[in-house]
Amino acid sequence: MKKLVVRLSFSFFAFGFSSVVFGQVDKDVLNWYNGGGSGMQTEKAYKSLKKKKSTTVIVAVIDSGIDIEHEDLKGKIWTNTKEIAGNGIDDDKNGYVDDIHGWNFLGSAGGANQNHARLEKTRIYAKLKGKYENMDASKVSAEDKAEYELFQKVKKEITEDKDKYSEYLPQLEQLPMILQMVPGMVSNAIGKTEYTKKDLEAWKPDNEQMVQIKAVAMAMVTGELTEEVIKEQLDQIKGMIDYNLNADYDDRQFIGDNPYDFNDVKYGNNDVEGPDALHGTHVGGIIGAVRGNNLGGDGVANDVLLMSVRAVPDGDEADKDVAMAIRYAVDNGAQVINMSFGKGYSSNQKEVYEAFKYADSKGVLLVHAAGNDNANVDVNDNFPTSMYSFQKEKLDLYLTIGASTRFPKEKLPADFSNYGQTKVDVFAPGHDIYNSVPQSAYKKLNGTSMAAPMVAGVAALLKSFFPSLTMNEIKNIILTTAKSYKGTQQLKPGSEDKVDFATLSVTGSVVDVNAAVKKCLALEKSKK
Repeated sequence: MKKLVVRLSFSFFAFGFSSVVFGQVDKDVLNWYNGGGSGMQTEKAYKSLKKKKSTTVIVAVIDSGIDIEHEDLKGKIWTNTKEIAGNGIDDDKNGYVDDIHGWNFLGSAGGANQNHARLEKTRIYAKLKGKYENMDASKVSAEDKAEYELFQKVKKEITEDKDKYSEYLPQLEQLPMILQMVPGMVSNAIGKTEYTKKDLEAWKPDNEQMVQIKAVAMAMVTGELTEEVIKEQLDQIKGMIDYNLNADYDDRQFIGDNPYDFNDVKYGNNDVEGPDALHGTHVGGIIGAVRGNNLGGDGVANDVLLMSVRAVPDGDEADKDVAMAIRYAVDNGAQVINMSFGKGYSSNQKEVYEAFKYADSKGVLLVHAAGNDNANVDVNDNFPTSMYSFQKEKLDLYLTIGASTRFPKEKLPADFSNYGQTKVDVFAPGHDIYNSVPQSAYKKLNGTSMAAPMVAGVAALLKSFFPSLTMNEIKNIILTTAKSYKGTQQLKPGSEDKVDFATLSVTGSVVDVNAAVKKCLALEKSKK
């Protein structure tokens, strides 16, 4: 599921939000992730690479789609040179007709696109409803007990979610009126008709209501809260109720395949942008937006081509689409695959794992976002995962990435980020990330969805300048050179408790490109 989660502090928004888009970027935010401090030291790394030539690396972006005509992605889009555009023939005989810039596993041969989808738990509920809806627990056989308990679990969660989102709607619908009232209330309280963020920070409200008004005013001044944002949230919550949590919604109606038949592979189309490419375009920009052109934020990797593989809808991605997308990317030359998606349930885990093993066997690095539920993924399921219950050992080429911020003192891990001392490998910038969105526009987004492409970009950068290094060597260099914050006390995501940053990931570190480049230079020299 591509949605991001941002938790706002004031009471009107005391619940999780998705895909929140913020206001105009300021100079403190622009490209911070490529800079110093808790950034990745990317700019410094490029200075060390001035005398080296690069080779082009293909990075597959499995996501909602990419705006391949974006002004900041010019020259950065992969083209299948073995295919003749628009002739309706599978020239390269790879099974996909006219797959010029990638493939769309959420479309039909006729050009229709699937945008909305159910959550995986909704699909599970719908699949098992006929069997268990009216069955008494005492009549369930021992053989069916686990399945019955799963049915009851997802049914309960769906009911609770529907009730929760239904309660949010009236609050959101009242917000535009509240937004109109806030400036006057603030002016009366502080004695200024025009006020700044600094004025609000200096204001000390004397009652709880005005504390809330201050929080709303601050969000308005910073651009965090606008009528546009409210509309987006209303649309998303309605989408949760109408599509994501609707067991009767057919989320393969425009695709036409059997999502549980992994031999049914002839589906999709070549529309690699799709109806809503905001998420994928932002991810692609982080990896490879043109550097130094003063448009949006700079990409991490300079010599890179982005292969758009559309498999992530507005809802949970289907395991089959993920597995097919992985295999497509590997077979068509991707050396790194970015996966900024995830979900709490997975119905076809072994098939996805087999696709991962295939990528691993071909030396392709998989980079996955840890998720945005401020949860410990060592104990809470988040799929796909580096370690399924049936696995005996981890894959060599799989990284799970948590999101860090530009505030290293106490707030280094992003409040929304998932974490895990065994299943999250390392952190990378994922907060206040300004980059490309469709129609040659730019916005600031938060999420581990933004952190994963940072690392995918780093892997591509290193492979580009050091092609003789294996991807396994590159992966290990990324991890061993990351800047350690072990021993620092940080706010645990989603909590006011402080913990050692070392407890939040395997490395207890944030990716450092400059240190990684230095290690690569030394390793390359030692091999001569």
